[in-house]
Amino acid sequence: MSLELGEGRDGDSGALADAFYPLYELLFNSEGDFVSDVEGKLTEARMNQAVELYLSRALAVGMFVGGALWLVGSLLGWAVFEFGLISPEALSLGIPVGSAEMAAALKAATVPAVILLSGLVFGSIGFGMGFGTIVAIPYSRASTRKREINMLLSDSVSYMYALSVGGLNQLEILESMAEADDTYGEVAKEFQSIVNETEYFGTDYRNAVRKQSMETPSDELSQFLTDMLSIINSGGDMEQFLYDKKEKHMRTAKQEQETTLETLELFGEMYMTLSLFPLLLIIILVVMSMMGSGREQLIYGTVYALIPLIGVGFLVLISTVKQDETGDGYLSPGTGNERLEASQDEGLFHLGLIESFTGGFSVFNRIKSREGNYKTKQLLSAPQLFFRDNPLFTLALTVPTALAVMGVLFVDGSMPTTWDGMIANPIWGTVVWFYVPSYMTLVPLAFFYEWNGMTRRSITGKLSENLRKLSSANDTGQTLLESIETVADTSTGKLADEFEVMYAKVNYGMSLRGAMVEFNNKYHIPRLARTIKLIAEAQEASSQITDVLSTAAQSSENQDDIERERKSRTRMQVAIILMTYITLLAVMAILKVQFLDTMAGMGGGGGGSAGGLSFGASIDTQLLSLLFLHAVTLQAVLSGFISGYIRDAQIISGVKFVVILQTLALAVWVVVV
Repeated sequence: MSLELGEGRDGDSGALADAFYPLYELLFNSEGDFVSDVEGKLTEARMNQAVELYLSRALAVGMFVGGALWLVGSLLGWAVFEFGLISPEALSLGIPVGSAEMAAALKAATVPAVILLSGLVFGSIGFGMGFGTIVAIPYSRASTRKREINMLLSDSVSYMYALSVGGLNQLEILESMAEADDTYGEVAKEFQSIVNETEYFGTDYRNAVRKQSMETPSDELSQFLTDMLSIINSGGDMEQFLYDKKEKHMRTAKQEQETTLETLELFGEMYMTLSLFPLLLIIILVVMSMMGSGREQLIYGTVYALIPLIGVGFLVLISTVKQDETGDGYLSPGTGNERLEASQDEGLFHLGLIESFTGGFSVFNRIKSREGNYKTKQLLSAPQLFFRDNPLFTLALTVPTALAVMGVLFVDGSMPTTWDGMIANPIWGTVVWFYVPSYMTLVPLAFFYEWNGMTRRSITGKLSENLRKLSSANDTGQTLLESIETVADTSTGKLADEFEVMYAKVNYGMSLRGAMVEFNNKYHIPRLARTIKLIAEAQEASSQITDVLSTAAQSSENQDDIERERKSRTRMQVAIILMTYITLLAVMAILKVQFLDTMAGMGGGGGGSAGGLSFGASIDTQLLSLLFLHAVTLQAVLSGFISGYIRDAQIISGVKFVVILQTLALAVWVVVV
């Protein structure tokens, strides 16, 4: 059987799938539950691949990985006997033997049996890893799509309700929703499947809706499409149906947010407990070292391996439930607006509309050169605004600068270059190797990121209020443009200023839709993009869109409520993490001052060798001080990033916490040493 469907069909992967297809037929039933389940997940994940070839390819990967690990396992089984790590006599199952010949036979069979067993174990693990990883990909992608669909469904239904209020019929609503992938992402792709089914395969749109309700990974969207189909078939009031669904999904969004916050609270309590485990382990290992039964490597492993593993593990765990903001916030300007389309790609290395005209006539090349000079001058005259809008670009300046400073210190001989030198001067060594480059890179990044956040919040902070004002003004009979002017004149703040700019652009010849899209793309906030998309589509049908503006205001207010609840609840989680870190830092400082220094004094001083722990009567307090400082510093970095991710669902948001916590750790250690 040769199927020509799917990605990866051509080339080596297609040949691989063909080669292992007989093994697939031998192991799996094409009508079985497992194959049907994988096929369903491939559809939900929008992976255009035949399930037979996909599973054949998974078997191929599993066999190759399993074979490689089988070889590794067999070699390990041979090596433990060959190099004397384990003797055959040491292995015994206690099998009773009746004669010396049987005992000799069992002894001779020990080594081959162990090699065979280790090879089978490693090979089975390898096959499971290879085959399982490939099979898990569609499940993972389908889960990701389901998560995004559920997040955007409330706003998507509000958008469809606004279109219905604007007078669009059922087919036009489906088509408009399918074209809104710049805002509604995976939800729009589900509607694209419906539209494509009707346009290219001649399927009745009712049957297309029914089919998509069975193929979507989201149960919520599936139920919505099923209910919509019943309204279509019965000839019911679509506008009232969408209004009811809009209200329902707004309530559902709040309930899902509540569930997510409760899970984060549980994770916060788990982190509070587990983050103290390395501290307790360090205390135990230090006491054991003093008694002469400890191992130096265990303390190193706890500081440099266990602490980072716990922190990174919690970041991964939180990412499984934390709902990131979907979409990039940019809106497509649509057809017929070349300038706005070109401005989408405008940046440091793309000059916008002029790029499409260069090469034909020299005048355009001169215009491009002048445009480049103008933009360079504009950037150099106000670099802080560029870094505010692009905080990560600060690293392009700060990282080389930090490396240059470290290079100067290295050449000057001011920084320790050996481990013994670090032990002899733990604070200075840690400062020049970590704190100096950390401050030089993280402080500007934190400053410009927070400035960027304040700028965005200045827009979204009064969005609901101004939408209500727009709705009220439009309800009095004013057009949308006149309503924008009224709100700009009677309101204050950044958003009112942007409304005034928008009104001026329209008066100078720009379309209202173009002005709204340009305003949105200036800030590219996903939440704002969904609101602007809703209004921009509705205003093209009519200037009297009071109901649409009310819907946009209600959706924005619902988002405000969710945001306030999230900040309130996550503030407590961040406080718990920060207080846990401060407790850990205090205990480590007390352990250093009141315990180690005292015991070292009782043992005749804390000299010890500079290269390792001196067990018994004396303790190398310099080495332990270095390890303790590194422990609290690593814990500060991880606690800071975890706090920021819980707070705003972005790793970069934790930079400010990292700077604060590591400064606290350094200040405490300067005092206690």
